[in-house]
Amino acid sequence: MKESQWFKQITNHGRPGRRLSLGEYKRTVSWSKYLVSSGAAIKGDGEDEWSADLSQLFIGNKFAMGRHSRIYRGVYKQMDVAIKLISQPEEDENLATLLEQQFTSEVALLLRLRHPNIVTFVAACKKPPVFCIITEYLAGGSLRKYLHQHEPYSLPLDLVLRLALDIARGMHYLHSKGILHRDLKSENLLLGEDMCVKVADFGISCLESQCGSGKGFMGTYRWMAPEMIKEKKHTKKVDVYSFGIVLWEILTALTPFQDMTPEQAAFAVSEKNARPPLPPACPKAFRHLISRCWSSNPDKRPHFDEIISILENYTEALEEDPTFFSYYKPSKHQTFLQCIPRCKTLCRFTSLKA
Repeated sequence: MKESQWFKQITNHGRPGRRLSLGEYKRTVSWSKYLVSSGAAIKGDGEDEWSADLSQLFIGNKFAMGRHSRIYRGVYKQMDVAIKLISQPEEDENLATLLEQQFTSEVALLLRLRHPNIVTFVAACKKPPVFCIITEYLAGGSLRKYLHQHEPYSLPLDLVLRLALDIARGMHYLHSKGILHRDLKSENLLLGEDMCVKVADFGISCLESQCGSGKGFMGTYRWMAPEMIKEKKHTKKVDVYSFGIVLWEILTALTPFQDMTPEQAAFAVSEKNARPPLPPACPKAFRHLISRCWSSNPDKRPHFDEIISILENYTEALEEDPTFFSYYKPSKHQTFLQCIPRCKTLCRFTSLKA
């Protein structure tokens, strides 16, 4: 088979785009050639439910990459999709086995997830040494990319709340299914054209009943809870810690611990109890919530159902009084949900008086 038959390039909605350079072409072929079939779906034992019909798959340009993966835009059965290709290294048998286990686990988890704030699974293909996972394509790209296109501290608070609520709702759904994400960060949060956020990338996720210690764990230090850095047994509260870091990102549009290497950040968090600095202008309401989320004690971190209730009430209060965040001060002895009726009454009284 000639190389030209191995790769079908697409751009928007399957229309031909620019031609690849020779270097791009060769690099793409080195991955995509493993996915070529004679036109039939590739299925193995027990894979009928999710196996992709590769004759319907068109692979386009690469738009992201990870340590052992490449992500391409593509078209599958006339649908815009993202195609994640995972390559097993030939020189490291243990790593190859681990990546295969992660692929199998990710597909198994994606199959059971259906929620507006979780990326939609489409199909997958298992053909060593390259595995393929196909999901819906979200045109807005990652939240991290979006934030880095803005000036620091520039997002309006209503948008901060909207983004945070989408993430919290997606994570609450995951936890209700007994699933830990374990790599929640802005890069793994994708934006649709309507600015809806969807949680993505479940490569190192696990069922809480099956999660052990963090030994040998391959997460991302800047967003990782201290108990995971220390390779201790962990619970779903590790995702709440990461949510606190993400909320800090949304408020600041900065990278956490940007003046440190990942290893330095891990040491600072786990040994010095360091956290990214909250700006002086950060509303006390957000400061209080973030501090609770990234508490060093997992038991003191709120669950996502409480986080959702807090954010929904913040949203309602802000709609009633745009100056709400300028005067609201959370009490250590009173939860927000106990205080909010009084705050709303104050908002209405102030409005009537004006």
